[in-house]
Amino acid sequence: MAKQSFSKFRRVLLGSAAVLAVAVGPVSAAVQSGSPVAVPAGVSTSTPALMPLPASVSLPAGALPLAGGITIQWDQKPSAMLTRAADRFTQRIDVLAGRILPEQPDAAEAGQVASVPVHIHVGEDPGALTVHAKENYSLQVNAAGVTLTADGPDGVVHGLATLAQLVTRDESGPKLAFAEITDSPRFPWRGIMIDTSRHFMAVATLQRQLDAMEMLKMNVLHLHLSDGTGFRVDSKRLPELTEKSSHGQYYTQRELRDLVSYAADRGIRIVPEFDVPGHALALLLAHPELAAQSPVDPEPKNKNNAALDPTLPDTLHFVRKLFAEMGKLFPDAYFHSGGDEVEPKEWLQNPKIVAYMKKNGFATPQALQATFTAEVQKILADQGKIMVGWDEVSEAPIPKDVVVDVWRSSKFLASASADHHPVIVSAGYYLDLLQPASQHYLVDPYDPAANGITRAQADALLAKGGRPDLVNAFLKEPAPPALTDEQKQYVLGGEAPLWSELVTDEMLDARYWPRAAAIAERFWSAASVRDVNDMYRRLAVVNSELQITGLQAQANTHKMVLRLSPGNAEPVERLASATVPLRNYVMNRYVGHHGNALDEIGEVTSPDPFPAVRFNMLVDRYVAGDHSVVAELKSQMQVWRDNDAAFRQVATVRGLSEAVPTSHNLAVMAGAGLNALNGHKKLSSEEKKIFDQEETLINGSADVSGSFSGTTFPAAGLMIIAEPAIRKLVGL
Repeated sequence: MAKQSFSKFRRVLLGSAAVLAVAVGPVSAAVQSGSPVAVPAGVSTSTPALMPLPASVSLPAGALPLAGGITIQWDQKPSAMLTRAADRFTQRIDVLAGRILPEQPDAAEAGQVASVPVHIHVGEDPGALTVHAKENYSLQVNAAGVTLTADGPDGVVHGLATLAQLVTRDESGPKLAFAEITDSPRFPWRGIMIDTSRHFMAVATLQRQLDAMEMLKMNVLHLHLSDGTGFRVDSKRLPELTEKSSHGQYYTQRELRDLVSYAADRGIRIVPEFDVPGHALALLLAHPELAAQSPVDPEPKNKNNAALDPTLPDTLHFVRKLFAEMGKLFPDAYFHSGGDEVEPKEWLQNPKIVAYMKKNGFATPQALQATFTAEVQKILADQGKIMVGWDEVSEAPIPKDVVVDVWRSSKFLASASADHHPVIVSAGYYLDLLQPASQHYLVDPYDPAANGITRAQADALLAKGGRPDLVNAFLKEPAPPALTDEQKQYVLGGEAPLWSELVTDEMLDARYWPRAAAIAERFWSAASVRDVNDMYRRLAVVNSELQITGLQAQANTHKMVLRLSPGNAEPVERLASATVPLRNYVMNRYVGHHGNALDEIGEVTSPDPFPAVRFNMLVDRYVAGDHSVVAELKSQMQVWRDNDAAFRQVATVRGLSEAVPTSHNLAVMAGAGLNALNGHKKLSSEEKKIFDQEETLINGSADVSGSFSGTTFPAAGLMIIAEPAIRKLVGL
């Protein structure tokens, strides 16, 4: 289910950070008056936009001008890694401040503003770049300059990331806000997962994600390199894998070593994944003799089902040989061996495997897989690695050293930690579900009831022929009890996965960011940091900083819009500003029913369009009695109403023409909203029908089981996400 995602859409950033900030209210009086603001852990700041929110931050009045740039000063000779970190920081500061001219050594003598001194004190940390790294830091910015103190290099990297977020601008130009910050992460494992098997991602694209991760203090890149679609590494010991299963798209070993070094410079570890015994089609195309089902179909309906035969001694010999070579490319202590979604029929329809199970007392495929998992764990342990596996590996007794990556339901967090397995939480953070940042943001890694499907949703899936064991795995009811303090000690942190069946290299930046930044805050900051409105205010600013410093989400999205509508992108972008793609894998089915077509408007819409987010916040203020926002509400709805005519003019190609009904419905609703603000709330039957249609669609797509009940899919696979807010205005 979650591993078989098909989303292929782009995020488009529309609207500015400053405009979005208006929606959440004015800056606090304390900041406006210039008096110091002490912000304890869990309380949001106003400005600057710090993300993740530090454990403790005070923002006194004052700032340092940045017209003269900065000068790094070390208390002792820095390592090469720290020198490069400082160079990147200096470059980012210059880009954020707008300093693109060469340095002027005689600036002070010429009467120009002097550079800002940044004093860095760093201790030695033998656990650097591991789960035991000292990541804490403290930061002081005052009239004397900047002082950054950290117990290890990881803390320096994080402190510099925070310092870059203190860059703001006013009429006097760029400046560095005064601050007193003490900070450390809540969890030591804060990652994203990139699937390079289903769609190959260029090295430069991976590097951009690492740059963004550094700025948001994320420290693990889980790199999925082998699955049914392709094997993505140039193997020297098993060259047939590259020759027969890479489709000519793979990373050389030199590229991977360089990528590991690139990540390490940014305080990021790379954990590879090579999935066994399921998701093995790419492996079996090169080694069909190891298949559970023969002959191996090279083009099956579902490329995720093919599995290795765990009863063959040669299977473990193959795994040992493969993992030994791949493990040397990735020096991290952790190695992800998959273990998910083994299709029972792959084994139960093989008479030899069934006979083996009966002879050796394996009552279920899960019991057989547990023994295989234990053997894989021994192989990795012999090679100096710690095994990570998806939560299926925990369904039967396995060695305690195996790290369980929870993805199907948060309840496996409870069972795995109770069995004293280290745990990584991915459930609740799947970005390919196309859920908004707010939904991921409120999922806590310690909550065993946070994610999964309800009994009613499970019953609906079963009624449609769903496999009981699979459906029950996603069931979150009855909710497990809260984790004990002992269980919490086993939770390493979490990851935000993105499966890429229909996520191309061009789309990757937009699919991760800025939503992954909100998840980064959940992994770093205190559990009490849960103000969604303030998160969105800061997220808009952070997203702008990511684009300014090199992320290509906005540029790539605009490029795709221009392919659909050459020379006139605005009508498409305006419609995208109020719409979102269908969520929770409902969009997958839409794409499948439309020939898996690419380049459609549903692929450029964002799960979180900032103009719609801002509009929703303004409506809430209006409903609460703040009529100062009326002019802004009217302005936005006028744009949406009047855009319909312009959109129809450009919607003459496949990919846009399907969205004409959606554009019409948005115009009707926006017109009704304008009438309501002018005192005319009575709706025609046609208007009421459109509102109800959109509400039903949004509610149906909200079902996390993906069990969309509609008989036909909506136009272009889009939902008008502005509908709930406009509904409030018209009094429905």
